[in-house]
Amino acid sequence: MAARFLAASLVLGLNGGSGANAFASPRSLYFHTHHTPITVTPTSTSRFAGGGFGVSKAPSKKKEKNKKGKSKSGLLGDLDVATAKQQSAAAPKLDRFGLPLPTEDDVFPPLGADITRIPAEYGADGYKFNREEVTEAMENHLGVNLDAFDDDGQSTHTEQDGESRWSLRLLHKDPPAFRIDNFFTEEECVQYMAMVDPKEEGGSERPNAVQMTSPTFAASLSISKRTSTTWFCRYEGVPTLLAKVKRLLNVDLSQFEEPQIVRYRTGEEFSWHEDAIPSAQLENGGQRLATLLVYLNDMEEGRGGGTIFRDLEPPRTTYSGKEKGRRKRGNGGGESNSNQLAVRPKTGTALLFFPAFKDGRPDARTLHKGEMALDRKMIAQLWIHEREYNAGVPGGNRQSDAKEGVEKEEARLGF
Repeated sequence: MAARFLAASLVLGLNGGSGANAFASPRSLYFHTHHTPITVTPTSTSRFAGGGFGVSKAPSKKKEKNKKGKSKSGLLGDLDVATAKQQSAAAPKLDRFGLPLPTEDDVFPPLGADITRIPAEYGADGYKFNREEVTEAMENHLGVNLDAFDDDGQSTHTEQDGESRWSLRLLHKDPPAFRIDNFFTEEECVQYMAMVDPKEEGGSERPNAVQMTSPTFAASLSISKRTSTTWFCRYEGVPTLLAKVKRLLNVDLSQFEEPQIVRYRTGEEFSWHEDAIPSAQLENGGQRLATLLVYLNDMEEGRGGGTIFRDLEPPRTTYSGKEKGRRKRGNGGGESNSNQLAVRPKTGTALLFFPAFKDGRPDARTLHKGEMALDRKMIAQLWIHEREYNAGVPGGNRQSDAKEGVEKEEARLGF
């Protein structure tokens, strides 16, 4: 049994946990240690069906007789084959140790109905910012710097075009998730895409972004599949992103993980995963407390590329008056109408959520994926740690190198 568990552990790539909590990761893993073998009896029935092309030799009377005599058994044989195929499809796939391969539900078991999840509530006229509601939603998480927003959820600063302002929208209450419209201007999106794509207007050969393999923190790399391309950015090369995130979350620059730019080409995806870091790797900066994604281009409806949370519902619309008490799942201004919260990429829009509580305990409710993109999708992403984080890539990358550039951006933006 010990050998079988060790083999399964090697396959699953198990990581240790950090604390026991109803929402904490890693999720409990369960799999069968035995299976019932299915015996398939092959049939020898083989037939040729002429389609009217060419000339076929007529079968002899003896063969015809044999064919007629076997017609019933042949039909039964076909049924046997169909049944065997169904049984084979239902049978678990085995690894080289003879153990069933883990499924997504093994690695990320569905959450029980007793686990708290509270979707956002919108009125019949749509979303209306409520400072008290947002404050309550952020109680156990890092949260948002509400000093950056007025009582309508609009940023107190204006962008360089002199018109657009950030617009904060609560997408899910517990755990909290937010959408920030106009976080990047269109010009800034173009500039950031150009850092990794010389074909874009304003492309540069400067090594501010270096393509590298991005580690995936998940219970099983065989389950969490990532086919996108990641570039790690030098801090001094992305002062606008750093200044804006610093303002949004009111955190110190030293807590910032290496900024990244990610490209999904047609057919690429990032399957279910959690952003929380395994307990064995918490020495550098502690846990990730916040995830921020900035969508650098639009993805049309029906073209995939959305960020989907498996265990969270989309916002609900609550009616009053004659329709009081009636509720409907809304799309939240671009989110999915399905049972899962899904955010569709829109140029310059940011998505903010919290993979761990502010005390560092992972929050497994934030399991999410980047669904398969049918067109090119690009994002900028950044994680905030509990404490000072020492960057590793590219070589010599340091937060302090961006200090001057960030201060200039803060002054330009009026932070």
